[in-house]
Amino acid sequence: MGSAVERTDEHVREYLMYRGFTSTMKHLDTEIKADKEKGFRVDKIIDQLQQFVLNFDLFGLKEYWLYLDRRLFCRLEDVYRSTVNKLRTSLYRYYVINTIQKGNLEKTQEFFQKQALELQSQVEWRDWFILPFIPTPEQNPAFSPYFSRQWSDTFLVSLHNFLSVLFQFLNWLSPQPVLLSFDAEVQKMTSLTEENEQLRQLLFVLQTESRDQREGDVMVHHKLPVYVQNMDRLGDTELDLVSSQRPVSTTTTSSRNFFSTFLPQGRRTPGKVPQFTTGSSPSQLAVGRKDPPTNLSTNQPTNQPSHPRHKRIQEHEKERKELFSKPPSQTPEKKGDAGEVEPLGEASSDSLDSCSNSRSCGGAAEGGGLSVEQPFIKLSQEEYGEHHSSIMHCRVDCSGRRVASLDVDGVIKVWSFNPIMQTKATIMSKSPLLSLEWATKPDRLLLLGSGVGTVRLYDTDAKKNLYEMNIDETHPRILSLACSPSGSSFVCSAAALSRSGSVDSAPRLPIPVSGQLLLWDTKTVKQQLQFSLEPEPVAINCTAFNHNGNLLVTGAADGVIRLFDMQRYESAMSWRAHDGEVYSVEFSYDENTVFSIGEDGKFIQWNIHRCGVKQSDQVLPQDATGPFILSGYSGYKQVQVPRGRLFAFDSEGQHVLTCSSTGGLIYRLTNGEPALESVLSLGGHKAPVVTVDWCSAVDCGTCLTASMDGKIKLSTLLAQKS
Repeated sequence: MGSAVERTDEHVREYLMYRGFTSTMKHLDTEIKADKEKGFRVDKIIDQLQQFVLNFDLFGLKEYWLYLDRRLFCRLEDVYRSTVNKLRTSLYRYYVINTIQKGNLEKTQEFFQKQALELQSQVEWRDWFILPFIPTPEQNPAFSPYFSRQWSDTFLVSLHNFLSVLFQFLNWLSPQPVLLSFDAEVQKMTSLTEENEQLRQLLFVLQTESRDQREGDVMVHHKLPVYVQNMDRLGDTELDLVSSQRPVSTTTTSSRNFFSTFLPQGRRTPGKVPQFTTGSSPSQLAVGRKDPPTNLSTNQPTNQPSHPRHKRIQEHEKERKELFSKPPSQTPEKKGDAGEVEPLGEASSDSLDSCSNSRSCGGAAEGGGLSVEQPFIKLSQEEYGEHHSSIMHCRVDCSGRRVASLDVDGVIKVWSFNPIMQTKATIMSKSPLLSLEWATKPDRLLLLGSGVGTVRLYDTDAKKNLYEMNIDETHPRILSLACSPSGSSFVCSAAALSRSGSVDSAPRLPIPVSGQLLLWDTKTVKQQLQFSLEPEPVAINCTAFNHNGNLLVTGAADGVIRLFDMQRYESAMSWRAHDGEVYSVEFSYDENTVFSIGEDGKFIQWNIHRCGVKQSDQVLPQDATGPFILSGYSGYKQVQVPRGRLFAFDSEGQHVLTCSSTGGLIYRLTNGEPALESVLSLGGHKAPVVTVDWCSAVDCGTCLTASMDGKIKLSTLLAQKS
């Protein structure tokens, strides 16, 4: 809401300037400067309260809180009055502690003198009246917790979360002015336009099927599922032609050293796909054999079809063959009743340009046909917009049924997208949250890592916390969580506070802070062991297991990747991977290599059988690796250090999804230079994407891209098989 108010103020100011109402504009600027609600910007309200505290302005602090109470808090139900009172008590304590820390005992005594009548009847203040008379209150067991930075940060985050939820509640309670609802109207019109386009495509498909039925065609013909036809305009002939031009997969070499004991015995590796002639018709692309055509209804060989419908299909195939055989510059734009037909789905012009310049799809195939590689078709793209601040993490569970997303305000949404997009649970946290991970067994459990040294286990079905584990008070920042695929244990990365004392400062300091890597058991709720981090304890940013949990790979703030043997619980090897921090790390599909993205902007593939040996090295743009920057009005700039997964693979491990400033980008992994070849841009975002995930099921995959404006795009892809 705050961003909408700020944009509306700018539009009104622009309109007044255009009309020449300079006097009105001056009054508007004066009113905006004196606005106590700060344009519904929670961060500015928190800054104003802190300003009163730092300036020892008790009168201003009381008056401002009283204004917020009359203007906002009084509109809440009575059940929330206790929460408001607790926040007011914590605010006054925050003021008193600040006066003592700054050595201004006169202001401390002034507070108790002026507030005595109000506070002496309250139980929670009974022991606080002796505070000015204690020589060292920060060492007193009753008051020492309030002098810690952890308590003040927790209070400010709680107040921030409360005000954020309050403004959302006020939006539901009373209708917004028409000007403020402008953004919502734009989104509504966009949604209606997309729905109208889908219905138009559905009408086109139904008309085509009705015309075919009237012709009395009884031939059994392979067709795509109905939902695919409804979402895409490609006919069967075009799909077969594009499918026939998929690249031939390369085989991978197996391990020859002790790591072979950790790799799967029956793990399938991409094998060679039969070669086809590009100019062949779809009937010849079935399995690459020379067997005569077969009647699908009787399973008997047949001659060439003589039915008029069959003749029309042959002519249609011939036309499509000629169409694809022409160069791109000479390909006519074919338009019909249903709109323009695009053989490559919704691929952008940039992706087409990159494809035409690449070696794999720029040359003419045998027979004069142009080889067009398009491994995926984007069937649909939906938006989840329940978050109101930048996303930190967005992960799909093991079954592909639930999604958990975490924003910087500490709000977690658990939601599903099949058959409809629906929020299942909302989790609010008093302490800041930094990480999350789905449990493996059972997959309904969610691990939540905080900034105060705790990890919670949350049951998404029962919508309640099962228990909370105190990890380490000296290393309170839980940066990464990873659950073992083979058991009930999980790996937890805990780091100390940064030099500035904040929970999660951005950008990070060049000198890595201390950290620990711990193994915990969710059944016994006990720590099993602590891993040795050589050469010195360092914060681990990212962790990932292999398929059976025998290997663990980590990326640290010192730029080193460490590989751990989880059968012996010791480090197997480590090497310096990046200049700067390692942001994200994952095993490859065959688990013979490891991929990583670092602060230096590189996407590197490492051979785990030869320590520190690169197999490929690709430089990515900053909007794919971070830190991510979002610029707004009036010079506002938000910087976010990567926290979630920066890349994810498809089910075959041949394509990788990365972040960008406008949406997800899908690359094909190659064995040459460059190591990545762009194949599809998902798009759809207006703010930088900061984390991605890819859930694959059979031929349809779901790509999740989450951005700094709190929007999560869910793109459904159809993989075209050779």
